[in-house]
Amino acid sequence: MTVGDALKGLYERIDRVCRRIGRDPAEVRLMGVSKFHGPQALEAAWQGGLRLFGESRVQEAEGKFPGFIREHPGTELHLIGSLQRNKARRAASLFDCIQSVDRNELITELGALTVDRDRPLMILLELHTGEDSKSGYPGVEQLLSAAETALAFPNLSLEGLMTIAPYTEDREVIRASFRALASARDQLRRRFPEAGRFGKAPWSCLSMGMSGDFEIALEEGSTLLRIGTAIFGERTYG
Repeated sequence: MTVGDALKGLYERIDRVCRRIGRDPAEVRLMGVSKFHGPQALEAAWQGGLRLFGESRVQEAEGKFPGFIREHPGTELHLIGSLQRNKARRAASLFDCIQSVDRNELITELGALTVDRDRPLMILLELHTGEDSKSGYPGVEQLLSAAETALAFPNLSLEGLMTIAPYTEDREVIRASFRALASARDQLRRRFPEAGRFGKAPWSCLSMGMSGDFEIALEEGSTLLRIGTAIFGERTYG
């Protein structure tokens, strides 16, 4: 199956699930997680209509995307992997959004680095909802503190939340993870209604759902799916 065929099939599945549960498919964004995949895969995804890409490592993205972005205006690039403070400057200059914001010290660092940025750096706060994932804020109280910190920086645009569900075949455990993120979003939206410019409403980005669980994520309100293997197949290097 080609990358184009895979994308077509995914869009059809997303459309089918959304219509079954009464959602508008247009409110869901599809990200291609392109880590460990090279230029040919990126080009195939672009030709298939994909404009949003996600990378886990700053160094890998630096080797692939600057030239690609110049040649493909309209490309949006997100960092979805853990970000160390010593790489924050490089990340802030390359990525449109940092999805994996998991501590206030990182928010402060990114806020300081984006003072002279020509457009705001989008960020998502990561909530820890799975025992096998060590990253993310542990609960809503910590998210509230993080949001207050982020909103003090005018060139950080706080768009919403992300999580990684536990790696399990238990669908109810996965569903509980996604419901926890949606519940946290609702509480943050009530406390900080001024946040975000990502979509139609504050806190409108819920980044949850990957190749194996995205249909459950859609049922629980995901607005951004992070799909790797189901688009690109198994990794080609790394």
